Amino acid sequence: MRRKQFIAAFTAAALLCSTLTACQSKPASGSGGQGGSEQAADDKAAQGSGAADGKQVLSVTTWDNESSPQFQAVIDAYEAENPNVEIKVIDTSADEYNNSLGISLSAAQPDPDVIWVKDMGSMLQMADKEQLLPIDDFIARDHFDLSIYKGAAEQLMYNGKSYSLPYRNDWYVLYYNKDLFDAAGVEYPSNDMTWEEYYELAAKLTSGEGGSKVYGSHNHTWQALVTNWAVQDGKHTVVEKDYSFMKPWYEEGLALQDNGYIQDYATLKTANIHYTSVFKNQQCAMMPMGTWFIAIMMQSQEEGETDFNWGIATIPHPEDTEAGYTVGALTPIAISAFTDQPDLAWDFVKFASSEKATEILAEQGVFTGIPSEAAFRTIASAERFPEGESNVEALNYTNYSLDRPLDPQIEEIRTVLNEVHEMIMIHSYSVDEGIAELTERVAEIKGWN
Repeated sequence: MRRKQFIAAFTAAALLCSTLTACQSKPASGSGGQGGSEQAADDKAAQGSGAADGKQVLSVTTWDNESSPQFQAVIDAYEAENPNVEIKVIDTSADEYNNSLGISLSAAQPDPDVIWVKDMGSMLQMADKEQLLPIDDFIARDHFDLSIYKGAAEQLMYNGKSYSLPYRNDWYVLYYNKDLFDAAGVEYPSNDMTWEEYYELAAKLTSGEGGSKVYGSHNHTWQALVTNWAVQDGKHTVVEKDYSFMKPWYEEGLALQDNGYIQDYATLKTANIHYTSVFKNQQCAMMPMGTWFIAIMMQSQEEGETDFNWGIATIPHPEDTEAGYTVGALTPIAISAFTDQPDLAWDFVKFASSEKATEILAEQGVFTGIPSEAAFRTIASAERFPEGESNVEALNYTNYSLDRPLDPQIEEIRTVLNEVHEMIMIHSYSVDEGIAELTERVAEIKGWN
């Protein structure tokens, strides 16, 4: 793949990412929305929350921090450049992140200062609750150039205000275990593979029994691992008046599960099995997952946790859709409306979203909100990045659909999607029953009845 083609596609993704619309947010107490970081630090130290050595303490929220370098690499770099600052990490599991963050913000406490936003639906929710600090004054004061994000920063504006900067950009690809494919004598997945061909591969690569069984593929428990492919062609979203378009995708997902080609949903849910362990332990030959997993696998191999050969391919596509259609999302970084250190928080947010941070994260295999050809070269040439031109080609895409639309009620709708998804996957609902309930409950939320 020519790098210019990749960067053009990467830029298109950023431009597609969202029309967040929002509301007024309360300025940080005593800050007027900006300034006063030294006094804020003194106040925090006086309250007993400062570091023992007199450093300024800034708290940031992360999820699954120990298993991925996407946050810590930037945190370490910032501390190295700012020895008078200590970053306190408030880490939560990915599945519990939004709930935990919501509880913290509802208490209107000064911690956390900086928020990594896990999904833009929750960002809408926080903005509506006036829990995020508008950063427009900071941007104007520092003459901060938003053009480096190629339109993504403007797309993150909500009601004419900026509440965040683009931190990371991810889209779905297909991961596969080369060693398992070699042992089975099966060709690796191609970058132009239909979902039907993927199902056939999953059947071929399934072998063994009991604890030694190797599954042809793996679907994590997220409803996105079924519904993403229903919206991949860009014709639908997960907010619709009629969900019948999801029926064939649920039927295929259930067929994979019921035929034993993937682990069943109930086992994964009951045992709280994380997708990273399934792939790392070579319990599956393939796995659809976001590009963030590249960094996780590179780190795993760097630390000697895994040593098998793996690769990536473009996510499979529907028969009537061309190769290169994928689904993805941006990860914004924002400031709590309740921070007592707005200037320091802004300084960190700027750094975390800077071109320098892009290069730092590229070395870890992480794609950021800045479409940088240099960063892409860094990722593709990294020692632990899979060898072979096809792996580089796999990062290319021709169309990028958001995994969920930027709807003010998306969090309510996601709750319904998740509840119905579980009932379908454990066979408590038939697919038709699930589709009917989705249609009815979403219509109630949207007032379409």
